[in-house]
Amino acid sequence: MARDTPVYSLLDHTADLKIRVYGKDLPDLFENAATAMTRFLVEAGPADETEAIPISLTAEDLSDLMVRWLSEILYLFMGEHQVAVRSNLNFINRTHLDAILHVIPYDPDKHQMETEIKAVTYHQIHVSPRGSHWQAEIVFDL
Repeated sequence: MARDTPVYSLLDHTADLKIRVYGKDLPDLFENAATAMTRFLVEAGPADETEAIPISLTAEDLSDLMVRWLSEILYLFMGEHQVAVRSNLNFINRTHLDAILHVIPYDPDKHQMETEIKAVTYHQIHVSPRGSHWQAEIVFDL
């Protein structure tokens, strides 16, 4: 998948936010999903210095793993006031991932809130290969 190809698109969904995320492979898909959700949450801009937070998650399947991954990032933002500006997946399979999240402290004087996301839902979650790339559909409760 060419880098100039959009990594996500907005889909019609009643009352909630639904997106389709693309990735050239599974790690790229999960990294792009994190980037997309963060862009909907807050406009953070470039960051010079970040804190690296290790993340290790286990799940039932890829869909569950995606929900847990994005929920962890949402928790860091809502509960710990940390904005994920970049992610690096070190390992991923159908039930486990190990990653490093690079975060910066949320500063209301520097960062603009975009959309209040309450939760990442299991409703209509779908993660699968699509020919030469991967694709996920994710619904967020607003």
